[in-house]
Amino acid sequence: MTTRTTPLTRPTVSGGSASSRGATRTLHTVTDGAGQVTSRVRRTVLPSGLRVVTEQMAGVRSVSIGVWVGVGSRHETRALHGCSHFLEHLLFKGTQERSALDISAELDAVGGEFNAFTAKEYTCFHARVLDEDLPLAVDVLGDMLTGSVLVPEDVEAEREVILDEIAMHDDDPDDVVHNLFAAQAWGDTPLGRSIAGTEESITALGRDQVHRFYRRHYRPETMVVAAAGNLEHGEVVRMVRRAFGRGGFLEGRATPVPATVVARARRVSAGVATAVRPLEQVNIVLGMNGLTRSDDRRFALGVLNAALGGGTSSRLFQEVRERRGLAYSVYSFAAHHADAGLVGVSVGCLPGKVDDVLATVRTELATVAAHGLTAEELARGQGQLRGGLVLGLEDSASRMSRLGKAELVHDELLTIDEVIARIEAVTLEDVRQVAARVFAQPEILAVVGPAPR
Repeated sequence: MTTRTTPLTRPTVSGGSASSRGATRTLHTVTDGAGQVTSRVRRTVLPSGLRVVTEQMAGVRSVSIGVWVGVGSRHETRALHGCSHFLEHLLFKGTQERSALDISAELDAVGGEFNAFTAKEYTCFHARVLDEDLPLAVDVLGDMLTGSVLVPEDVEAEREVILDEIAMHDDDPDDVVHNLFAAQAWGDTPLGRSIAGTEESITALGRDQVHRFYRRHYRPETMVVAAAGNLEHGEVVRMVRRAFGRGGFLEGRATPVPATVVARARRVSAGVATAVRPLEQVNIVLGMNGLTRSDDRRFALGVLNAALGGGTSSRLFQEVRERRGLAYSVYSFAAHHADAGLVGVSVGCLPGKVDDVLATVRTELATVAAHGLTAEELARGQGQLRGGLVLGLEDSASRMSRLGKAELVHDELLTIDEVIARIEAVTLEDVRQVAARVFAQPEILAVVGPAPR
């Protein structure tokens, strides 16, 4: 297998560089032993600033397409808490050309998969269809994202749906404890607030507020159209121009996107947060400040996280569940944002075992901080990351997500081989240093469960 790579250059949306005037570049080309292309990644930036990134995959009959918008819950003021997620729902409710039923029926009629999600730093609308149905999927997505009407009665109806969703999450102790953990870490800031909003914030949001948010943030220069599968890049670009050109959406040149995220790493607030729920089990998240998504040490942290709590052979699973029988579920995690990060351990246990669970987890974190991993654990962690990466990218949807996130929030699009090389380059000393830096920091503890007896 041979890979040719061209570095990903960020678009200059406010100037006159070639990358902002409709230039098309081939970023990666992968060939097999016979010289046949198995994957080709190409990128076009339209004059309006809209970016189109595709990966042509050999041997598949599907295409996955996603529209990634650079706005999420962290871009909301307190008065707009939950607006990004509310808007995500509303864009399915109809346009000048299609009703909500039309939007659903057209994709259902060709067996397509169609959905969306909101994160803290972006929103994504995505579909997976047969290659022959890609023009339909592009047209529906373009219509939704550029021409939604947000009629008042739809806003009111969807408000009730959002309130039901918030109530559902409030009944899930795992959701509650992770929201509590973020709130303790970042306080009453956009990063610390829940993505869906609260009953109070959603009830207070008016149609005009949501519409202004839509027009302010859903602009060509904040969007990436990513597609992967059996496709031809030039055809996809032409489809996007037609579908997103409605109402003059792509007319004119890109304007600068206001900076909303500072480059300096954000600190967290240590402490304990608790929420009483009439449950049989206690849900715990114990963690501390982590790394930003651009930190070069994130590969070492990824290996550490896999070995510490990423599977049934991990230290935490073996010590907490297998040897001591303290909990059914235990895992570690790492979350990365533009200017912030968290690492943590999540455990669910019986109320009488909380103290033993916390003592055991703290001991394991302190041991890793002091001594790092063993050579066997390092190899196992690297293997887990490597295998998970490759297996996770065997379908077009995963490839599309990788392209969209790389273009929207990262400064580079690494090939799979390049990512694997960085994982395999992690040393025992790299892991020891990142563990000593991360796990020695003040703790954040979130606990959800029954009142102490």
